[in-house]
Amino acid sequence: MPREETPLAAPQKSFKYTVTYPFPSQQNGRILFSIREIMHLTIAALLAVCAGLSLLWFSNPFSVNYVPLVVFGGIFAASFLAHELAHKIVAQRHGLWAEFRLNLMGMVLTLISIAVPYPKIISPGAVIVAGSTDHRTIGKISLAGPITNILLAGLFMLGAVFLPSHGVFLTFLVIFNSWIAVFNLIPFGVFDGFKIFNWSKKVWALAFAASAVLLAVSIWPFW
Repeated sequence: MPREETPLAAPQKSFKYTVTYPFPSQQNGRILFSIREIMHLTIAALLAVCAGLSLLWFSNPFSVNYVPLVVFGGIFAASFLAHELAHKIVAQRHGLWAEFRLNLMGMVLTLISIAVPYPKIISPGAVIVAGSTDHRTIGKISLAGPITNILLAGLFMLGAVFLPSHGVFLTFLVIFNSWIAVFNLIPFGVFDGFKIFNWSKKVWALAFAASAVLLAVSIWPFW
């Protein structure tokens, strides 16, 4: 299979992870975090929180209840981190080296998203994966992120049904998670969808259909 190589010191300007080969893999399958990675994750989480706060602020700046606003921002950030950590965990479980790194282009796009009402592109960094592997493993690693957001979107949708008093907040979270999934499942270029499509077109189609349905249902009340 074709191999993509990226120097660890200068990762690609992609919005998701990339697979690299010249570095030793982590053979024991343990989930490990370096101090550098924790610093990068912390900065990324703060940017994601700000993006979440700006989403509600632009939606209705004069009737914001600040306690749920902060909670929303935290869950918003957690949804982004869950996507990235899902990539990391699956990769490390397969014995590969995997760590999150900030990305200059992604940080700029995230900052722009904070400053404008729509669209929200929250991608301050990516999980970098190193180690020799195959299409199937790459596909599973790629699928882990979108599937995590699809599951979160489904849970938040159930919450919106059974907790109508928090319906607006929960619906925004459904939209955000399903949007992350749809966006990353685009089957081109550096997106997760391209790697999943190369592995299994059936798996890609099911994941994309699920995320697209969740997104359509969640945004329908705002049309």
